[in-house]
Amino acid sequence: MHVDGSSSAQGSGAGIILASPSGIMVEQSLRFGFRASNNQAEYEALLAGMRLAAEMGVRKVICWTDSKIVVEQVNNNFQVKDANLLQYYHLFQKLKDDFAEVQIRHVLRSNNERADQLLARLASSRKLGQLRTTIHLEVPSPSVAVECMTIDTEALNWMTPIRNFILQEELPTDPVEARKLRTQAARYSIVASELYRRGFSTPLLKCFDNLQADYVMREVHEGICGSHSGGRTLAAKVLRAGYYWPTLKGDCAEFVKKCVQCQRHGNLIHASATELHSVSSPWPFALLGIDVLGPFPMTKGQVKFLLVAVDYFTKWIEAEPLACISANNVQKFIWKSLVTRFAIPYAIVSDNGLQFTDKKFNAFLENLGIRHRFTSVEHPQSNGQAEAANKVILTELKKRLGQLKGRGPKSYRKSSGLTDVRRNQRPGKHPFA
Repeated sequence: MHVDGSSSAQGSGAGIILASPSGIMVEQSLRFGFRASNNQAEYEALLAGMRLAAEMGVRKVICWTDSKIVVEQVNNNFQVKDANLLQYYHLFQKLKDDFAEVQIRHVLRSNNERADQLLARLASSRKLGQLRTTIHLEVPSPSVAVECMTIDTEALNWMTPIRNFILQEELPTDPVEARKLRTQAARYSIVASELYRRGFSTPLLKCFDNLQADYVMREVHEGICGSHSGGRTLAAKVLRAGYYWPTLKGDCAEFVKKCVQCQRHGNLIHASATELHSVSSPWPFALLGIDVLGPFPMTKGQVKFLLVAVDYFTKWIEAEPLACISANNVQKFIWKSLVTRFAIPYAIVSDNGLQFTDKKFNAFLENLGIRHRFTSVEHPQSNGQAEAANKVILTELKKRLGQLKGRGPKSYRKSSGLTDVRRNQRPGKHPFA
């Protein structure tokens, strides 16, 4: 028996020549109705030849093929590493048991010319409706079954009874539980086979199971837009994002307690509680507080300072990294990030740093009609809103960069728990001047 397989862009096929010692010869051409690699086509040709020989009542067969890989694999000289070819190998071993003797030998392509050209090439390149003298068979599917990974059925969760009631009106046998389920299911609806919950002041909230809920909390809390917020804030963010599950608030509180970064860099407040001091502002972006954070470890572009401005009314924060906190850079920041975006403010509150007391800078503010207010020396509470914004920024930087082990933001001076370093102070006015 001579067999050969062929695979090309036009299709794939196989050719078989079965010759008996008495001179009887049977030729068969196969065309595959599926995509097959070269090795797969060679295996299909071998298996088809084995089946043809079994139908003819052959007991001893010597098979010649020009595929070195197939010959060595079926003779147990090569290890079969491909999972698909391994199925063909096992199927060949089963067909081999139907014969008294089977020998698979390798032949050079030049010596397998008849099976190669006459059958395999013609079978793979045959056009529909073309007349052929060779018996042709169509093979619609591979000889080996394609194994599919079994998918587990949906696990039961808190959404299962609600979904079953909405879709199939299934109710528990207990009348109390059935009445409770009817009341509960009135708040839910099915949209595109997904369960959603209707709220009073929220849009439709997509319902999640425990596994999906854990992913959402982790992404909102510490993802690319996460801020390591507290439990109540995290729950509110999840609701605003459009997700819901019954134990949302409790799960968010427990998740924050287990966050290593939040526990490691959380505030340890030892002072007793006091009354809050309100900071009034007449309208949005009328009163702005501005301050400088740093120096931090130098990053790309030699950036090591952070210029922060916060609105007293809306608490909106604008920040820009700088390599040098000169008066010229502060002036550019106020013009580009504050004036051109939010209009001219009524007043700006800052400390007594050299970049803020510069004559050109104050002349710039005076020409715009902006009043410049200075805080008391060594009394940062005078610009408390800016200091609060600094604390928020530093806390988030520590939580996000704490794992860098010293390469993240460092605290050089602490005043009321806040980092506030100004490198351009007048000599004698600052301990680090």
